Amino acid sequence: MDLQLVRETAAARGEPAYRARQVWEWAATGAPGYAAMTNVPAALRSELAETVPFATLTVEEETRSRDGTVKTLFRTLDGHPVEAVLMRYRDGRHSVCLSSQSGCPLTCAFCATGSMRFGRNLTPWEILDQALHFRRAGPVNHAVFMGMGEPMLNLDNVVAAARRLPDAGITHRRTTVSTVGWLPGLRRFVDETEEPIRLAFSLHAPDDELRSELMPVNDRYPLADVLAECRRYVALRGRKVFVEYVLLSRVNDTVQQARALGRLLDPKAFKVNLIPYNPTGAFDGSSRKAIDAFRDALAGTGMPVTVRLTRGRDIQAACGQLAATR
Repeated sequence: MDLQLVRETAAARGEPAYRARQVWEWAATGAPGYAAMTNVPAALRSELAETVPFATLTVEEETRSRDGTVKTLFRTLDGHPVEAVLMRYRDGRHSVCLSSQSGCPLTCAFCATGSMRFGRNLTPWEILDQALHFRRAGPVNHAVFMGMGEPMLNLDNVVAAARRLPDAGITHRRTTVSTVGWLPGLRRFVDETEEPIRLAFSLHAPDDELRSELMPVNDRYPLADVLAECRRYVALRGRKVFVEYVLLSRVNDTVQQARALGRLLDPKAFKVNLIPYNPTGAFDGSSRKAIDAFRDALAGTGMPVTVRLTRGRDIQAACGQLAATR
């Protein structure tokens, strides 16, 4: 929902300013449309239905995984594809994986989104409408900006959307913004974001040479500079940075590389989340034995480490698989 258009429409009718807040409160808590907003005058509801689309995205396709994960392919009103994912866990988490761009211009080698044609940045309302789509089906309580796009390339709109997520049931402390290390946006995120939104860093290699092969952004913003900014976030916020590390067979998954990663990162500032590779055609995933050996070697350095529970792989909804092929 484009709340600014709602405000303008209500103001043009001479309605008080609180009408737009009422509309937003209904939308944020799962209302299916304007007709459900019973404390909003019927004439205003009718005009909004005619002039302001209830959602800035249209649903083109929805796919359900055997594990309960839901992937939705949206289109923006000007035709750009966007995918978002709802993941349900046994511990009660209902987490939405949100996209910040249609496609991504940074072309990481292991990520299917990088093979798409880049469209554009998404507006705050287009980002929020991904979450609200799933909110209409039931409660949501976590959000990760780990879908399509690099959030730090669209920082203003990402933060604007994140600031409204608590209205939909997702607190700032349960919201995580991920970056591959786009330093200008990361610096601004650290300096300007006052809310306790969590930070994740997609690392994927313990040295600059390998990381540049996997992630061209590293040529512009090398590890030392990005990690320094992550440490500044920790110093200012008092919260650890999540490090995401996708495991690629015979590329970045040796015990020696695990130990190098442990030397690179301070366990007081970082926590590593190992990600089994979800097939996109470019690499082979590490074996269970290799994953366990890497985890044990990294933990042996004193680094807090977990292995991510893969969700939605059978519907190409897992980490790195979003590509909006239709």
